[in-house]
Amino acid sequence: MNAMEPPAISAPPAGRLAHFPVSVFGMSMGLFGLALALRSADFGVAAHVVGWIALAVFLGLSGLFAAKAVRFPAMVAEEWAHPVRLAFFPAISISLLLFATFLHHSAPVAANVVWIIAAAAQAALTVIVVTAWISHRAFGPGHLSPAWFIPAVGNVVAPLAGLQLGHIEVSWYFFSVGLVFWLVLLTLVFNRLIFHDPLPERLRPTLVILIAPPALAFLAWAQFNGGAVGTTGRLFINIAYFFAALVAIQAPALLRLPFALSFWALSFPLAALTTASFRFAELENSGLHWVVGMLLLGLLALTIAALVVRTVQAALAGQICQPE
Repeated sequence: MNAMEPPAISAPPAGRLAHFPVSVFGMSMGLFGLALALRSADFGVAAHVVGWIALAVFLGLSGLFAAKAVRFPAMVAEEWAHPVRLAFFPAISISLLLFATFLHHSAPVAANVVWIIAAAAQAALTVIVVTAWISHRAFGPGHLSPAWFIPAVGNVVAPLAGLQLGHIEVSWYFFSVGLVFWLVLLTLVFNRLIFHDPLPERLRPTLVILIAPPALAFLAWAQFNGGAVGTTGRLFINIAYFFAALVAIQAPALLRLPFALSFWALSFPLAALTTASFRFAELENSGLHWVVGMLLLGLLALTIAALVVRTVQAALAGQICQPE
């Protein structure tokens, strides 16, 4: 299979459709992230191809998840009530925000429409999910995982296209909410990782999500700051590099785990750090960061190629879309 081809999105049998997880939207996030990383490295044609493949995958996944919602609404409600799976619902709106970011160079009017829809959905999901967290639900420290970053800190994605489309104050809103919840959730997640039981095997790949918030914050800050990195920008990107080093130490253990769809959590944070490295290299004329970006881009392409192959193999073997 070509490394640029998406995972096969074929309709699962009815029984498997009921267990089609919302976490599959990590695929579209990762593929859109790869497209943006390729663009930041000036691989324009490859970025264009991957971006439209990502859209096709997103539409396929959306169709299957919509079919699940129609035929098995109780199963969707069960995911919504789950303390971990709940966090993956905003991956849908984040995928659309990434598509708007991909689209705004070539079709700004269409990108603006997509961005408004996605931003409204992201804002609503953030409020709904955070309300669920602080309501009467019986969530405990054991339910915390880095996946909890997705709903709130996903807001930091919105300014990437929002600023260039002219939504300045709204972009500040998203950035502010994302930044505050990053700091709050970072404290809670590290408390859980240090003082409580280890993450379940299926969720250990979500450790890579730690990289995404500071990498995205750097990209957004560079735009807010008129293309100047400054002290704050350096703070963000170096925190991202630290988390990348932390995750790299865990990589051998992660690679020994049996494959699950949660492994797609590896892709988007790596893409965000790759894009941030190229952006830093561009703004500061840093050859070192360009080299780091190229190394990360190679790792990202290999990671997504491996994820595509493993996902297709697991789908053909009937190992995904199964009850947990």
